[in-house]
Amino acid sequence: MKNKSVYQFLHDYFFEHLGIRKKASEKTIKAYKQSINEFRSYLRDHKKKSFLSLELSDFNKDNIYDFLVYLRDIKGQKSSTLNLRLAALKSFIRYCGDEDPEMTALYISLSRIHKFKDPERNGRVESLTEEQLKLLFGIPDTSTKLGRRDRFIMIMLYETGARIEKFLSIQLSDIVRQENCVQVRLHGKGDKYRNVPLLEKTKKHLLAYLREFHTDSDKKEPLFYATMNGQKHSLSSDTLENLIKSSAKAACNKGIEMPTRCHCHMIRKTRAMDLYQSGVPLTHIQQLLGHEDISTTSGFYAFATLDTLSASMAKVDASTKDEKLWKDPKAMKRLYRL
Repeated sequence: MKNKSVYQFLHDYFFEHLGIRKKASEKTIKAYKQSINEFRSYLRDHKKKSFLSLELSDFNKDNIYDFLVYLRDIKGQKSSTLNLRLAALKSFIRYCGDEDPEMTALYISLSRIHKFKDPERNGRVESLTEEQLKLLFGIPDTSTKLGRRDRFIMIMLYETGARIEKFLSIQLSDIVRQENCVQVRLHGKGDKYRNVPLLEKTKKHLLAYLREFHTDSDKKEPLFYATMNGQKHSLSSDTLENLIKSSAKAACNKGIEMPTRCHCHMIRKTRAMDLYQSGVPLTHIQQLLGHEDISTTSGFYAFATLDTLSASMAKVDASTKDEKLWKDPKAMKRLYRL
């Protein structure tokens, strides 16, 4: 069973498992095939994983989550389509777990990805305005220890632009202090990692946080933690998501309109969008976000490019339309009914 190729798994899954055992309809089988083929194409185009080199380990939580976010934010697909793709991938991984016990861990990891819901969208990448971001950061009560921790979590989420799983895995040993700067090491797959330099003001926040929360700490301790039975444990993703969600709700109560569904990934998008609109090259943003393919980064900001172009055209139009009007006899006749 261990020597079984991913393609043998796929063949048996569709023909024996779905077709014979589950007696799935042709429509369901076709939809699931399309979902898995689309995932394979995504791995090929954005993860440099050719069809021939595909392994079952490529059907992991990180790849699947990135795939679903890509479909939602770049391709603009609805939640119903995302949930179909997710259901197909979950079903296949569960089958693999039934066939090979070593695959059960993959299914358990995958089951933590919840169904998508449709937020209000207009085709643009969801991000926060400067006013919204400042208000969000101002919600935690910094007169309390918990509030100071929560505010610094928001600052670091924004500053690093990290995915939530990578953010939560940051340890004290990942704080790299050099002569003129402080960097945060974000770990990727295998031995891959990237260092994100912190701004001077963020460095000051970090040093204050370390003095309060990490006196005489082990370098292997998580940067952000909760204490249970005297032991420090990494925060859960639910804790961070609830922090952003509840803070956004509190911000709404102060009269500032916030996105319908505010979440940690939106902080990542906001950071990247702010850098883009400030003129930071896409290659630098790609490095910050950890995108393997720059086409993912460029597609991410397609609508921002259109917005920037529209704003530029509006400025040109505003400065020249009167001149054009005076040079156009027909327009003059229409305007003055000559």
